[in-house]
Order: sequence, then C-alpha cells, then structure tokens
Amino acid sequence: MGDDSEWMKLPIDQKCEHKVWKARLNGYEESLKLFQRIEDEKSPEWGKFLGLIKKFVTESNAVAQLKGLEAALAFVGNAHLAGKTTADVVSGVVTKVFNQPKARAKELGMDICLMYVEIEKAEVVQDELLKGLDNKNPKIVVACIETLRKALSEFGSKIVTLKPVVKILSKQFESREKAVRDEAKLLAVEIYRWIRDALRPSLQSINSVQLKELEEEWTKLPSSPPKQTRFLRSQQDLKAKFEQQSAQGGAESDGEDVEETESAVDPYELLEAVDILSKIPKDFYEDIEAKKWQERKAALEAIEVLTKNPKLESGDYGDLVRALKKVVGKDANVMLVSMSAKCLAALASGLRKKFGPYAGQVVPTILEKFKEKKPQVVQALQEAIDAIFLTTTMQNLSEDVLSVMDNKNPSIKQQASLFLSRSFRHCTQTTLPKGVLKPLCAALTKQVNDSAPEVRDAAFEALGTAMKVVGEKAVNPFLADLDKLKLDKIKECADKVELPGGRKGAGGSSVGAAGGGNKSSSAKAPSTAQAPPKSSGPPKKAATAAASKPSSGPPKKGKAASAGGKKTPDNKEVIENQLSTEVCEELAAGVLPASCLQQLDSANWKERLASMEEFQRAVETMEKADMPCQALVRMLAKKPGWKETNFQVMQMKLHVVALVAQRGQFSKTSASVVLDGLVDKVGDVKCGGNAKEGLTAIAEACSLPWTAEQVVSMAFAQKNPKNQAETLNWLANAMKEFGFAGINVKGFINNVKTALGATNPAVRTAAITLLGVMFLYMGAPLRMFFEDEKPALLTQINAEFEKMQGQSPPAPTRFTKKTAASADDEADEGDEQDEDRGGQDIMDLLPRTDISDKITSDLVSKIGDKNWKIRKEGLDEVASVISDAKFITANIGDLPLALKGRLGDSNKILVQQTLTILQQLATAMGPGLKQHVKALGIPVITVLGDSKPNVRAAALMTLQSWVEQTGMKEWLEGEDLSEELKRENPFLRQEVLGWLAEKLPTLRTVSADLMLCVPQLYACLEDRNGDVRKKAQDALPAFMMHLGYTKMTKATGKLKSASKDQVLAMLEKARAAVPEKPAAPTKTGVERDSAEMSRAPSASRSQPLNDDIDSKPEVKKVRGGGGGAATAKKPAAGKKPLAKGAKDDEDKSGPIFIHVPNAKEQRVKEEKQLKILKWNFITPRDEYVEQLKSRMSTCTAKWLLDELFHNDFQRHVKAIGVMIERLESEREATISCLDLILKWVTLRFFDTNTTVLMKVLEYLKLLFAMLNRENYHLTEFEANSFIPYLILKVGEPKDVVRKDVRAILGMLCNVHPASKVFPLLMEGTKSKNSKQRAECLEELGCLIEGYGMNVCQPTPAKSLKEIAVHIGDRDTSVRNAALNTVVAVYNACGEQVYKLIGNLSEKDMSMLEERIKRSAKKTQAAPAKQNTTERFQKEHPTNPNATFLRKSAQEDPNKLNQTGQNSQHSDSSHPSIPKRFQLDLDTIESDMGPECKMPELIEFNLDELLEPVPIPERLIRRMQSGPAHFDQLHYSTSSTINLVISQVASGDINTSIQALAQIDEVLRQEDKAAVMSGHIDQFLIATLMQLRLIYTTHMADERLDKKDIIKLYSCIIGNMLSLFSMESLAKEASMGVLKDLMHGVITLMLDSRVEDIEDGQQVIRSVNLLMISVLDKSDMTNIISALLVLLQDSLFMTASSPMFTELVMKCLWRMIRYLPQTIKNMNLDRILLDIHNFMKVFPKDQLKKLKSDVPYRTIKTLLHMICKLTGVKILDHLTLIENRSESQLETYMRRMVKLYAVDGERDEKSVLRSEDRMSKAMVSDVLTEIFKKIGSKENTKEGLTELYEFKQKYPDVDLDLFLQHTTQFFQSYVERGLRVIESEKESKAPVQISAVNQQHSMDSNMSNEDVQRRLKILRQRCGMENMSTGVGGGGDSEPQPRPLLSSVPPSKPSVPSSTDMLHSKLSQLKESREMYQQDHTHSPAHTHTRGSAQSMQLDDLMKRVEKMKGSWQ
Repeated sequence: MGDDSEWMKLPIDQKCEHKVWKARLNGYEESLKLFQRIEDEKSPEWGKFLGLIKKFVTESNAVAQLKGLEAALAFVGNAHLAGKTTADVVSGVVTKVFNQPKARAKELGMDICLMYVEIEKAEVVQDELLKGLDNKNPKIVVACIETLRKALSEFGSKIVTLKPVVKILSKQFESREKAVRDEAKLLAVEIYRWIRDALRPSLQSINSVQLKELEEEWTKLPSSPPKQTRFLRSQQDLKAKFEQQSAQGGAESDGEDVEETESAVDPYELLEAVDILSKIPKDFYEDIEAKKWQERKAALEAIEVLTKNPKLESGDYGDLVRALKKVVGKDANVMLVSMSAKCLAALASGLRKKFGPYAGQVVPTILEKFKEKKPQVVQALQEAIDAIFLTTTMQNLSEDVLSVMDNKNPSIKQQASLFLSRSFRHCTQTTLPKGVLKPLCAALTKQVNDSAPEVRDAAFEALGTAMKVVGEKAVNPFLADLDKLKLDKIKECADKVELPGGRKGAGGSSVGAAGGGNKSSSAKAPSTAQAPPKSSGPPKKAATAAASKPSSGPPKKGKAASAGGKKTPDNKEVIENQLSTEVCEELAAGVLPASCLQQLDSANWKERLASMEEFQRAVETMEKADMPCQALVRMLAKKPGWKETNFQVMQMKLHVVALVAQRGQFSKTSASVVLDGLVDKVGDVKCGGNAKEGLTAIAEACSLPWTAEQVVSMAFAQKNPKNQAETLNWLANAMKEFGFAGINVKGFINNVKTALGATNPAVRTAAITLLGVMFLYMGAPLRMFFEDEKPALLTQINAEFEKMQGQSPPAPTRFTKKTAASADDEADEGDEQDEDRGGQDIMDLLPRTDISDKITSDLVSKIGDKNWKIRKEGLDEVASVISDAKFITANIGDLPLALKGRLGDSNKILVQQTLTILQQLATAMGPGLKQHVKALGIPVITVLGDSKPNVRAAALMTLQSWVEQTGMKEWLEGEDLSEELKRENPFLRQEVLGWLAEKLPTLRTVSADLMLCVPQLYACLEDRNGDVRKKAQDALPAFMMHLGYTKMTKATGKLKSASKDQVLAMLEKARAAVPEKPAAPTKTGVERDSAEMSRAPSASRSQPLNDDIDSKPEVKKVRGGGGGAATAKKPAAGKKPLAKGAKDDEDKSGPIFIHVPNAKEQRVKEEKQLKILKWNFITPRDEYVEQLKSRMSTCTAKWLLDELFHNDFQRHVKAIGVMIERLESEREATISCLDLILKWVTLRFFDTNTTVLMKVLEYLKLLFAMLNRENYHLTEFEANSFIPYLILKVGEPKDVVRKDVRAILGMLCNVHPASKVFPLLMEGTKSKNSKQRAECLEELGCLIEGYGMNVCQPTPAKSLKEIAVHIGDRDTSVRNAALNTVVAVYNACGEQVYKLIGNLSEKDMSMLEERIKRSAKKTQAAPAKQNTTERFQKEHPTNPNATFLRKSAQEDPNKLNQTGQNSQHSDSSHPSIPKRFQLDLDTIESDMGPECKMPELIEFNLDELLEPVPIPERLIRRMQSGPAHFDQLHYSTSSTINLVISQVASGDINTSIQALAQIDEVLRQEDKAAVMSGHIDQFLIATLMQLRLIYTTHMADERLDKKDIIKLYSCIIGNMLSLFSMESLAKEASMGVLKDLMHGVITLMLDSRVEDIEDGQQVIRSVNLLMISVLDKSDMTNIISALLVLLQDSLFMTASSPMFTELVMKCLWRMIRYLPQTIKNMNLDRILLDIHNFMKVFPKDQLKKLKSDVPYRTIKTLLHMICKLTGVKILDHLTLIENRSESQLETYMRRMVKLYAVDGERDEKSVLRSEDRMSKAMVSDVLTEIFKKIGSKENTKEGLTELYEFKQKYPDVDLDLFLQHTTQFFQSYVERGLRVIESEKESKAPVQISAVNQQHSMDSNMSNEDVQRRLKILRQRCGMENMSTGVGGGGDSEPQPRPLLSSVPPSKPSVPSSTDMLHSKLSQLKESREMYQQDHTHSPAHTHTRGSAQSMQLDDLMKRVEKMKGSWQ
C-alpha cells in the first residue's frame, strides 16, 4: 500500500493519467466532484483537463471507465471549452464505449454524445457516429444508430441533418445482423415522423418485405407533427416558449408547424446526384442524326434510361438538350418526338433550377410542336413543358408564350393557354407580377373571343387561374373590355381552381364573394360607415334613366353600389355609358335653374353670359355625388356650343368645363363630349388659356395618358397649325406637372414626327420642345425614334436634348383623382404601379427585330468550329447581325449556347470578342436579357477567373452592362453564384466579391439563395490570397445588410474552431459597418404613392428633398372631397410624413460640421501607418469614396453627408450652397474637418458637370480667404491630398474654370509655403495636357517673381533645367510660358540663368536670348492699376514677361538695381522688386545706355566650353586676361559632374533617379557627351554601388514601392546603354571596373525577386541588351581580362551560383567569336598574363576536379583561337609573365603553335592565310548570323558590311550555296548592297593603305596591337579620342609623341606625363580653333581679328610647353 500513499498526494489531473487504475479511478471521482463544484463555465480550471477528457472515456479499466464517463459528461455539460474536444471524445465513445457489455457505459456514452449536440456540436457528433457505422463490430453499429435516433427524436430534424443519415440508411437494411436491421427500422420510423413521405424515394431500393413492414409502422404513427423536446443552449428562449404553449394547451400552432415541417424537407434534397454526362454513349450524337428511325430510337432509349435518375449532377447539358430539341422540332416520327419530350421532362426534373439556362431554347420548339394532334405526343409535350416551367420563371417564358398566342393553329393556342393555366397554379403574387400578367391577360382576352370553342375554354381557364392566384383586384383592370357574361365565366373558372398543397390564392375570398353577387357588397358594407345612406341614392337616379346603368357614376362613391360595383369595382376611373339627349336634359333640369337652361341657346350674348354665370354658381355649390357630369357638359355643348362667337361667353363656358371636371365624378365619356371643342379653342388668343385649364382638369379626372392621346390625335386631325402648336405646348407642360407615368410614347411618336415635318415653324418648335421634356424622362433611347429625320432637324433635336442633359425631371404637382372608395385604394395603387412600370420600361417601347431566323445552324456550327479563324468569322457575323438590327427581341435561337462555348475558348482574343458581343447584346436586347442570365450571364462570371487582366476587365464590363439591363435578382437566385465562388480561383473570387460588395448595398431585397454564398464567403476570408481576403472582408457588411448578423453567425457553426473564432471576430467588426438598406418609397396615401412612382420613370433619376412637401397640399385637398370614416383616417396617416419632414428641417438647422478634438491628428496618424488607403489615385475608385464617407460620418451632419455623396449633382450643388452659408458661422468646425472637406472637393474635380465644379471653386475661394484671416496654415497631409488634384483642373478647356483655379493657387500661398507649392506645380508641368503645362509654367513664373529664387525646390538648377526643357515644346503657349518663366529667373538672378538651365539646343537658346533682349529693351505695358487677378491674362507678345504680375509685399525695392551688378554670383536668389516700382524699372533700364548691351557677352553658348572642340569665342576673349580661367572653367565642369555622379550612389531612390536623369541627358546628346570623358570609371563605380544597394537593401525593404525600384533599375540600365553606345566613352572603362560591372549585371539577371515584380521581365531583357552592348563596345583587352578574373573568382567562391559561372563563360564565348576581328587591337601580353594567373590558381588537374569541365574547355578554346590567329608570334607576348619557366601556359602554347604550324619556314603571311581558313561548320554558322542581320530591318546595314568583310577575308567561300534557297529579291538586294559597300571602300582605299604602311614601318620589336593600345591611352587621356579620323594624318603635326612610344619597352606601357597631356590638349585646341575659323569665314571682320589673336596665344602657350618638356628631359 506504499504505492497508494504516493499517488494520493498527486494533483487531480496527474491522478487521471496515472498508470495505476485505482489512482485513475480516484482521479475521475475527484474530477467529477470538482466539475460539479465549479460554477464559472470559463474558469481556468477547465483548461487543465482539456487534453484528458478523451482518456476519461477510453479508460481500459471497466470500473474506472464508468466514473470517467460520468466525469466527462459533467465536463461537457459545464465547461466553456468542451466544444474543442468533440471529435476526439465522441470518436473515443464510439470505439471504446459502445462496444462495452455494460448497459450503463453505453447509456453514459450516448448521454455524452447528446450533450455535445446540446452545446451546438451536432454536425461533429453526427459525422463521428456515421463513421462508426462502418465499424465491423455490430454492437458499435447498433449503438451509433440508436444514438442518431435519440438525437433526432429529442432535437428534431432541424438540428440533426437528415441527408447524410438517409444516404446510409438503406445500406443498414442489408446488414446480416438482425439487431442492426431492427435498429435501422426504428431509425427509419423516427425519420418518417419528421419528414413523412419525403423519405419514401430514398428507401425504394430496400427489400420489399422490409419496405412493407416499414409501411405498416408508418401507418401507426400519429398524424400530429413531432415536436422538439430538447433544446440547444442557443434555443433556451424557444424552450421557454414551448413550455408556455404546452402549459396553455397550444394546439393552435399545430397547423403552422405541419406546413413548416413539410416545406422544410424536400425529397429531392435527400437524394444523391448522378453524373449521366459521362455515361452518354460515345456515338449518341451520331446515332441521333441517323437516317434510320430505329437507330435514332436506340440512341433515345439509352438517354431515357439515364434520365430516369431522379437527381442529376450539374454540368454542361447544352449539346444533349440541343439534340433532343432537334428531335422534338424536326423529327417526323411521333414516337421519337414523345420519347425526346420525356427525356427533356426527366432532365428538367432531375436538374431543377440548373435546367433554367436551357428553358428558353426548348419552350418555343415545344409550343410550336403542339400542332400535333396525337394524344400521346401532346401529353409528352405537356409533361415536358410543365417540368421545364418549374426550372425557370414565368417572366422568362412570357415572351415565348406570347409569340404563339396569335398562331393560326387553334391547337397551339389552346395548349399555350392550358400551359399558362397550369403554370399559374405554381405562381404567387410575387412570382407573377403585373408587368408579366398584363400582356398575358391581353392575349388571353383576345382568345376569349376566338371562333374555336376549345381555345375559348382554355383562355377562360387560364384567366380564372390567374384571378385565383393574384386576386380579382389585380386581374380586373386587364378585363375591362369583357362583358358581364365572360367575366362571370372567368370567375366561375376561378372558383373551380385548386392550387397545389391546398394553398389559398390571393383572390380566394374576393372571387368567392364576387360570385355571390350582392352578398359580396353587403359583406363589404360594414367596413365603411358611409355605405348605407349611399345605397338609397342609385335607385332614385335609376328610375329616371332609360337604361339600368346610367347612374353608375354616383354609385361609384360607395362600396355597396351594385350596378357600378359589378362593372368596375377596382377601376380608379369612372365608367358610364353614353346618355341620350333627353336623359341629359332631365338630369340637368334637376340640378340647374330653369332660367339657366332656357338662356343657354339665346340669341343675345348677354343672356348667354348671364346663363353661364348661373351655371357656374350652380356647379360651385353642387355636391360631388349629385353632379351629373355628362348631362352638364352636354348642355354646354348645346347650340351654339363650341361655335360660340362671343369670347366672354366662351371663356366662361370653358371655365365651367374645368370646374365640372374638377368637382364632379368626371368620366371619359363626359370628356369625349367636350375635348373636341377644347382642342378647337386651345390656339385661340383669348380663350386658349381657359381651354388649357379645362384640358388639365380633364387630365386630373381621367388620367393624363388617355387625355393626351385623345387631344393630340384630335389636334392633328385638324389643319390649324396654331392649335397643333399650342396642343403640343400644353402637353409638354402637362408632362412636367403630372409626370410621365403611363404615357403611351408610341402613340405620340407618329404625331410628333408629323409635327416635325410641318411647314409651320411654330409647330416644329413645339414638337422639339415636347421631345425635350420627354427626354427628361426617357433619356437617350428617345433619339432612336428619330434617326431617320433630316440632318438639320436632327441637329435641332440634339441641341434640345443637350439643354436637358443632366437635368432631373421635376416633381409632379398634379395627380389623377381617385374616386373609388377606400376598399378600392389598394387596387388603384396596383394599377398606378402597373402604369408606372410601363413608364419605367422605356426600352420596351422601342421597335425590336427578331433575329432568330438569322441565327442559323450553319452560323452556330461556325462559332463552334475547330479552326479559330472560322470561329472568329462566326462571331463577326453575329456582331454584324446584332449591330444591323439595333434593337432585338429576346428570341435569339441557339446563340446563347454557342456563345457560352466561346467564353471558354482557348484563344483569348475570341473570348474578348465574345464578351464584346455580349455587351452589344445587352444594349440591343434591353430588359429581355433577363431570361438569358442563367445561360449566358453566369458563364461571364466564370471568365472573371481568367489569368489575363484585360480579359477580366472585359468580363467585368460585360457583367456591369448586363446588370444595368436585368437588375440583380436573376443573378442572385439559385446556386449558380455560390457554385462559381466554390472555384478556388483567386482572380474569380476577388472580382466576384468586389462586384457583390458594390451591388448588394444598392438593393432593398435579395433572394434567400444569397445564403448559399455565405460558406464560400467564409472560405474566402481565410484564402491564401491577400486580395481575396480583403475583398471578402469588404463584402461582409453587404451580406450582413441583407442576411442579418444572427444568420451569418449561425452559419459559422460548420467551421473549424480556429476558423470560427476568426470569422466571428470579422463579423463583429463588420457589424459596425453594415450599410443601411435603400429606403422604400414613403407611402402616405394612394395619391402620394402614384406621385412617387411617376417621379421616377427611369431608374437612374433622383429627386430633390423637398418633393414630399410639394405634393402634400394637393393630397390633402383631394382627400378632403370625400366624407365618412374611411376618409377621416387618411389625413391622419398623411400627417406622419409631414411631421417627419418637419423633423428633418429641425435637423438641418443644427451644425453641419462637428468639431471632434484630435480627430484630424488621428486621421493623419492612421494614414501614415497605412491603416487606411492613402489619398493618392489617378481616378477615384469606389473604396476611396466609401472610406471618405465613413470618415466624414463622424463629424458631418447626416443629412449633409447624404447630400454630399448623392448620385444627383443637384444635391451636391445644394450641399455646397449650405457649406458656403455656414462657412463663417462654423469656422472652427470647418477647420477641424478641413482635410476631409478638401478630399471631398478633389472627388468633385473628377465630375464632368461644370455647375458643380464652378460651385466648388467658389467655395474654395471663400474657404481660403477665411483660412487666411484665421492665420491657418495647411498641413502637409492636407496639401498633398488636395493641391495635386487642383493643379489638374488648371488645364481645363474652359477659361472661366482656369481663371478661378489660378486665383485659388494664388490664395494657396497665403496658407501654405510657396516653396512647397512649387514642386507640386513642377509635377503639373509633366502632364500631357498642354494647357495644364502652360498654366503651371506661368504660375511657376509668378512664384519666382513673387518670392525669388528660394522658392525653387529642391534646387534652382534642377528646377530650371526641367522648366527649360519646355522651351522646345510643340505647343506655342507652353513655349511662351516656359520662356516667360526663365525670363523671370533672369530678372531675379541675371546671367547666372544660363548656368542654371543647363544645355539647350541652339534653336531654344536663340529663342531665349531673343526673349531676354526684348524683355530688357521693351517697357512693360501693364497699367499700374491692374489688380492681381489680371495676372492670368497674357499681354501683347512684345512684352512676354508681363504675364507675371504677382509680387510679394515684402520685396526689396532696391533689388533690381543690384541685379546687373550681382548677376555673376551663384547665390543670387533675392526676390524681384514690388509691382509699384515697375515703371521706375523702365526708366532705369532706358537710362542705362550702353550698359544695356552687356548681354552680347553671352553671344556663344556656355555649354560649348565643355567640349574639346571647338572653343567658343567668348572663352578665348576671356582667356586674354589670363590662362588660369580655362582651368577654373574646367574645374567647374568637372566638379559639377563629380557632384552629380556622387548623387547616383545615394541611398534615396529619388535623388539617385534625378542624378541619373541629368547624366542621361548629357549622354543622349552626342555633342555634349564628351564632358563625361575621364569620369567613366567614377560613374560606373557609383552605379555599381547603387546596384548593390538595391540588391541588399531596397529589394528587401517591404515599405518601398517596387515600382520605384523598377524605375531606378530602368534609369541605371538606360544610362549604361547610352554610355556603351558611344565607343569612345565605353573604351575608357578600366578592367577592374568592367569586372565589377559584369558581376553586378549578371547578379541582377539572376535575381529572382526582380522577375516576380511587375515589369521585372522587361528589366531582365534590358539587362541582356546591356551585357551585349558592354561586350561589343568596351576595350577588348579590358573586357576579356575582366571576364577571366571574374571566372576565376566565381570558381574560387563556393557560394557562387552555377548559373553565374555559366553566364560568365557565355560572355567569354562571345568574345572568342569576335577574336578574328578584334585581335589586332588587343594587348595580348595582358591577356596571356591573366590566363597565366588563372592557370596558376587553377592548375589543369584542379580544373578537371570541378563538377563541370566547361571552364577548362573555355580557357583551352581561348588559347587555341589566339594561337590559331597569331601563330608563332604569340610566344613573343609572354613578356609580362615574370617566371616563364614555371608557367604551364608557355608549355601549352608551344604545343599549340606546333599543331598549327604546317611549315616552320613559311613566312608570317602564309601562316596567317592558313589560319584564316575556316571550317565548313564555322562558315555556315557565321554566314547564318550575317544573313539574319541582313534580314533584320534594324541591322541590315551592319549585316551587309560584315558580309563584305567576310567575303574579302575568305574569297574562296561560295556565297551562292547559301543564297540559292532565298528569294530573287533578297539575292538582288544583297548583291546591290555589296556593290555599294565596295564602291565606298574604294573611295577610302588610299587612307587605308597609308595606314597599313605606317603600321608596317613601326619597330619590329613592338607589335601593332601595342602601338594602337598605347596611342589610344594617350588620346583618351589627352581628350583626343573624338579625332579618330585624324590619327593617320596627324603624324606630320605631331612628330614628337611617336618616338616616345616606340622607345618604351612593350612590357611596361608608359603613362603620359602631365606636360604631354597639356601639350596634346593645346594642340587639339589649336586645330579646333582653326577649323572653327574656317567654318565661320562669313563672320564680321573683328571676329577674324579676335580669332587670330587667340590663335597666336595658343601658339605661344604650346612653345612654352615644349621648352618645359625639353628642360625636364
């Protein structure tokens, strides 16, 4: 027992792991007590046992295991961390507990599993239990099934996912163990309790006996639905609710629960999808086209078997559907048609919504095939089309159905109607909107009158079904033309309709009530208090009427009216029949005085006038219900009626018409009585106003669309142009007052076209004005109707449209009156919406072409051809068809499937072309595109995953164009979008998520299917790609906006624990950023609703904020006309919006900006830390706008924020107006938000609306004036986010904008240092916009003139060089501005300007000098009173400097006098004089007399001093005063170059780039490049330092923008390419520098980091070019030596890359190839010394030990080539090797020489000749390279030259063999080129011969190469490298240097002394001087004199140097 005492002392957790079972038992017991004692579920104690719980349940000791299970159960039930152990513990329970014999252990194991389910881990538990079903131990299987059954029984089917359980259930019935089968049976019964018959399809495969037993058990189950008895931790509120219901005996909710349960489980979802595409026979598509019907039948039978699978895997069924469709449409065998139809039905049933894309292709064919009369065919077609309908929507199929409704075949019409009837049953009010129902009802009402009875019956049935589904109120407006008998039959059909699932239709109660006649009215009567008294009114009226419905007008006022109510119970308009004259007189006599009626037709106009006055008084006092409108207007039309001659009477009569229309229940019948008369008087000068008033009143009563149509047709039936013009004017005004709702555009177009063609200009003008108003509502599509008009007329129309461009349609101020009672308001609202829909779908009005007949099978096959060229032809044809048709219908045949195939084309050009066609299709098809979203739209989303950015951009553009036409609804429905997001393609995911993040916030509602995308969204949040993760985070708020936080949180349950925590944190963060849903239109009543809808006929228009208030008085007035309880409620409802509006007004009275302490500093800090996007863009992206909006939301009033970020520019103007008003009163708050305000202003700079821009600039002027008064200075943060964008606007084409921007720039310097504005303006001068460049340059001149040279940043020299570049600009204004700016600098610093501006071309310098002379001589023309704002206006060209008139107030007035004296001082940067002293300047300059001629000193360009030839005249003049000045100038130039070169190696990238740019500017000008001579090594060393800095530091710095590094690389490579393009400079590079250079360049080529950067490949290619240039142009001796040393180092360094060594050797191979041409100019002594050193470091035996023998072979090849080319003489070049006897080189070379020496006695020439012979292979290689160059456009001349030299060297080579395979033209070209080169060579032959003679005359001990090399060194050091042509001929003039060279031993090359260098330099200067004088013989006499004097001075200097040399020697 001693052991017991040991473990008893251990802690509990250690006991649980002890090897002694008793210790573990004790540990489990204590753990159980501890778990029951801990109250806090988040206590740290739980964490100690987190890893032990699995051991609790897998305990090997049976006794201890029971305690362990109890402890584990306590842990799971109480610990917060328990969820993390689910998988391990449940797995342990399954494997180690369920197989235990003790029942208690099994029970505890099940309890643990169920407890895990309770703590939200149902899925993990279920997965582990399902894995347990595969265990071989039947006990475990039984326990797992039992646990699943218990979980389902207690938690229900919503918690336990049934699909995976049902999937494995049938397998358990096949088990050999009876216990397993019995438990499976119990589980099946339990599942049936929850999902009922949905289980049956999944169990059809089990044994029939078992199925029968199951059926018996199922019948015993109670009919009541099961209820959840155990609840999750998150369902505790639901648990309380259930307990409360059970306490109350809550049986009421049973029915609801049944429906919910049934709808929750779909049998289809429980099935496994089957892939049949892979199982289709290979020869199916061939057999289906076979001529024998038996073969076709066999093919269809194979498909029929496959399609019987109830659930099919999604895939591309396009080809299969097309084949089946073809059989249905074209096969003559009806049996095959039936089979094919059945296959289509099975496909549709198996695919469901995934078949939707193919529905539009198949339905038209099926409808056409209904002409077949055989029942089996018709039945199969019906089944097919019904199954297809369930995969799509009625909206998508309506066009196809409507197209056959007018078919001549009655069978087709009948079956189409029956199809509609069956389809309507599956619709709801939502899925059958009135926009779809209206055209269908119109077609069906035509068929109601069809001659064929079966067609009529089918139409009645369809209309009845529609009435049942959407309600009588929704359908009745479309049935107004039907008589009572037909309406009754429709209602009778509606009563018989039974909807699926016992559903009650929307019209269920109303239809039934309607069938009850008066009962329905009495049933409705109690709902209104006014019904009973009104029911007594109609009989009184009816008694006097001849017909039963003459008084239908008055009864409309009440709901209980029977006669009128039956006719149009839901219409908003009053319907009445035409009354006879007698009835009218009788009705009028009842309401009008007798005298009034008698005098109406009196001959005395005064009596008629008096009668009309009585008439008016009677109408004004008449009650609305008692006013017989038709009778009254007929009395007015009584003789003389509308032919009244007295204008006073006529005016009164027209006024009365308006009163009757306004105050009575005015019908269209009444209107038709008076309209003709009103139209006849509308053009009358005196009565026209009253006539228009009457027309407006009638429009209010009968609706504007109907009135306008009648009025316009009547006007154009007349020939009075005045009436026509005024009618159109009235209509234009009426549209503005009423809105565009319901206007029949097509009805007006013909009349408007007639008006446009009228001869009367007033009519044409009125028509164009009307078109302008219509354009406000319709937009650009309106123009399509008038494209055929004459050009002159089109110009006028376009001008009118341009006037209206950008304007929003005004808010309606008048509305059509409602005369129906409150019960009819909803129907009226629906009608109004429907009319407005017609107004909104403007594109539907356009005439469209059906192109389906042009999409032939040949065209489709072309598009799918294997040859891409034929596919392209097919696409071109499609594009041509669409463009020719302009506007097309939705029927495009098989085109969708064909285009879909091309979206996945391997040829990206065709993909882009297809996308372009789809964009074209969107524009041409309009809203009809919706039905093609699934077939063509979703594949476009797939293209977003393409790797090429241009393809993705095209796809996104296509997507946007489609969404504009279709809306987002169709895109979000179904699984298509979620399936696309499942693709693990980062490009696709980031594009789709970005698109959703943009679109979802704009939607008010979305499909529930959006939830399917959430799992993929969560997956994207953890994607490896950073861009995908960011886009997913951006989309989170948009998803949450529609789905809600709760749903999205619940969806994280399926994630892993680590992922879940991360996603939940993101959800919590996104919760705060959820955008508000777009507000629904505010409904204050029926009139208000119609007003709102008529206000927005086009989707993109938005209205001012005060629209609501404008419409309210009218609303109140209309409602006030009715009495009773119903109308009493309406004003109360209408008060809420008024109160809301008042509240808004109160809110607007508060501050617009809120001062938040330290908020600005925080924003600056966040931007610096890159927590937010830096305000830097070319064009603002959406994320910048959203970021700014979120930032401004914390310190800006909400209403102002909405205005600032509204889509309507008018809202922006309004917001800026408020900001201007509050600027002074809210100064402090404005300054605190200044950074945000300025950023918002920059966004407006990118708007195209001039109104907004001008308003913004006005605000900025006031803002900066206020900031100046407050002594506020912009921070760097504010300035850099605003000023660059302001500078963009200085290039605006409009003068008024530029003027304002310049004014603001002037004010900027008061709040921001001018020295910081200057660099930003310098950036502006780099713009492509010439106006911007010019204005920026002028502003720079103002700054320099106003603030002096100190303003030029970073340095005056750098700034002035950049400014001077613009002097050579192509644009005149830019040139002038640049010249003016430089002149301003001249005024400030004098002649120093020439040094500052750097090198200029001769032309530019002459322009500048001329401008400076003019500015010095001319007086300024600007008057003294000119104010500062006029500085922007240029003066007369003779005064170019007058542009700059802004001066600093602190300038020194005496500065100008000092300018001339101090012009030579380099630090002269004082500001120029103030403006008030300008006139004195003129006087001073005019008094200076001869001193004004001083600029003659700069007659020659200073830059010429930098060149070795020729010497400028001005320099020689200055040298007369002493020769030291030359040294000073040389020192100045040299020091400048040294300074710039030192900046190349700077650690700052920008500094280095600027220095490189300056050097590049010099190198690119051949005449200036010589100044770099002597600095080449220094420059290359600095460049190499920079390359090392990039490699080690910049590339590793993640903070640096990689684009800057690429830019720096580009500058470095560009400089070196320029340098090595000039052979003279390239040869100055020393061996050591070349070695380092090649090392740096090769290292760069091998840097993989560069390749990964964008444009990195381009850098590598440039480096490759640079290497070739270095190898070609460098000194051959130096470069070969450098490569040898580099090869030696790379082999010596173990860390060196093999690729590095390989590239070095490749360079050597290239040099070896050039040896025959270059060996004569090489110092072989040095090369052999380097090879000797190499062989010394790497002896032969060591070289062979290397991994590769290529280095050894390379050295051998080099030596072989040298020996071969030089022969025995090579042994004379070993002079630099100290101990030749120990050198392996000499031994090896002697062996080589012996090899190549054929005859030792042959002279040198024979040896050389033998060495010149080339092998056949080498000849072939060389000639191949040469001919490649000749064939290249760039290198053809070089190739011809090389060919000529080759031919001269190897005359025995036959070129014809190589030319025989080329074209005759090429052969002629080569021969001609060789002849030209030969003629050129002959002309230069003497010079070459003399050179050869000189070479042979040299000392025999010295090789020709040595002489050339040493002479070259001297020339370079003396600056004579440019005089290459004078080397041979310069022997006479320079006799002394040659003996010196020959006397020096070749082993020690001499270094020239400083006197030699000076002598050579002076000789060169002298020659240059003479050449210069010869070229300028035309100069004046004094120039020659001066030149000769200078020449004498040079001679004297040279003599003195000779004496010095003689004395030293």
